[in-house]
Amino acid sequence: MFSRLFAPKVKVSAHCDLPCGVYDPAQARIEAESVKAIQEKYQAAEEGSDIRWRCVLIKEQRAELAKHHVSVLWSDYFKPPHFEKYPQLHQLVNDTLKALSAAKASNDPKTGQHALDLIAEIDRIFWETKKA
Repeated sequence: MFSRLFAPKVKVSAHCDLPCGVYDPAQARIEAESVKAIQEKYQAAEEGSDIRWRCVLIKEQRAELAKHHVSVLWSDYFKPPHFEKYPQLHQLVNDTLKALSAAKASNDPKTGQHALDLIAEIDRIFWETKKA
C-alpha cells in the first residue's frame, strides 16, 4: 500500500539531469571575458600599484568560475551521442580547461583570448547539439 502511495505519478526523462535550458556556454564566456579584461587592466596599471594585486586575485577567481562552467557542460550536458558526433569534444574541453589554467596563472591577455577562442568552439558545438 505504501509503495503505491509514494510511487511516482508521472515519469519524465531528459537527455540531461535537468530539462533543457539550464546549460549555456555563455556563463563560461562571460567569466573568460572578465579574465581577459582584468589582464588588460593589469597591463595598464602602474608597476607596484595596489590595483595589480587586486587584478590577480579577481582574475584567478573568474578563471576558476569559467573552468567550473566548462566542466559542468562536459560532465552534465554533453552525452555519448554528442561525443560520437563531435569526436574532438573531449580534447577541446581538456584544451579549454588547460587554457583557462594558463590564463589564471598569467597576466598576458593573449592567454585570456586563447581561452575565449576555445570556449567559442564549445559554444558552436553546444548550439549545434541544441538544434538536433
